[in-house]
Amino acid sequence: MGKFSLGGKRPLIIAGPCSAETKEQTIETAMQLARSGRVDVIRAGVWKPRTQPGTFEGIGEPGLQWLSEVKEATGLPIAVEVANRSHVELALRYGVDLLWIGARTTVSPFAVQEIAESLHDNHDVAILIKNPMTPDIGLWAGAVNRLINEGVPRENIGLIHRGFSYFGHSKYRNPPMWHMIFEMRSRFPEMMMICDPSHICGCRPLLYGIAQQAADLCYDGLIIESHICPDKAWSDASQQVTPEDCITMIDNVMWRAKTTEDPEFTSELNVCRQKIDQIDSELFELLSERMRTSDKIGEIKKANNVAILQSNRWGEICRRMLSMTRGMGLSEEFVSAILETIHLESISRQNEIMNK
Repeated sequence: MGKFSLGGKRPLIIAGPCSAETKEQTIETAMQLARSGRVDVIRAGVWKPRTQPGTFEGIGEPGLQWLSEVKEATGLPIAVEVANRSHVELALRYGVDLLWIGARTTVSPFAVQEIAESLHDNHDVAILIKNPMTPDIGLWAGAVNRLINEGVPRENIGLIHRGFSYFGHSKYRNPPMWHMIFEMRSRFPEMMMICDPSHICGCRPLLYGIAQQAADLCYDGLIIESHICPDKAWSDASQQVTPEDCITMIDNVMWRAKTTEDPEFTSELNVCRQKIDQIDSELFELLSERMRTSDKIGEIKKANNVAILQSNRWGEICRRMLSMTRGMGLSEEFVSAILETIHLESISRQNEIMNK
């Protein structure tokens, strides 16, 4: 088998068990996925970073041997997570084609640097980097740059979106925070972006919805956890699906073209974009005028020794605007987010005026 190439296929489908537990479980899961013809890479975790000691932390090197046998039997590339130099060295010894850096590792520049240095002379292997657990684009981008600085070719590096830790209430295990992904893609537009619905959702019923949303947002593929008996899995049982259900989901996801050369499409799109450009220009002119007015209010407050924050006034603005925008096709969350951003900028500017 030749060198595995990222970007060779879209969508790229990576699937397999969260953890390689036994030889039978690993190989049977992989074989069922491979026979479908829908999976491009077989994955399995052999080292598992766990929150609590004493829990299952991966089978280790035997799992690499099982994956090697899967590769031999199916002809498919194999992928594992790595967290340090020894992981990389062992994985390459067993012919692993695709490595990924997990979310818990991405948060550690020391660990990422060690992995990057271990790949300095191994440019035939592809590597994916999961977003850090915390919503920190700087950490994620830093991990990419560490690999680049060690000479890993850009075309060998891809990204995995697995959601972010969140301390509020959410139906997701790790809410996707799509806006963070838009920022990361703007920094590395040439790199593949793979969605991990398993870790975003944390449960089976939500998987398809996130997978389809990723396809609609022009992602380049999916990495999905699958197990021959999910309810008995030794790790992340609730988010794994049987190979049969995994294939059904893959078949039901509709992947959109990135663009089309149809002249009618181009013409209609350009008309709408011109309209948006004009509206955006007017919006920001109005926002600029609003901020100038807010500055004037800050000057009046300073002259009269009055505090910046007027809670009653802020509450009145929120109630009025939420009432006014009902029926306009704008969600309450969207309106509230815009108001909050405008309010914070106004407070910041008035604070500067007060302290001049």
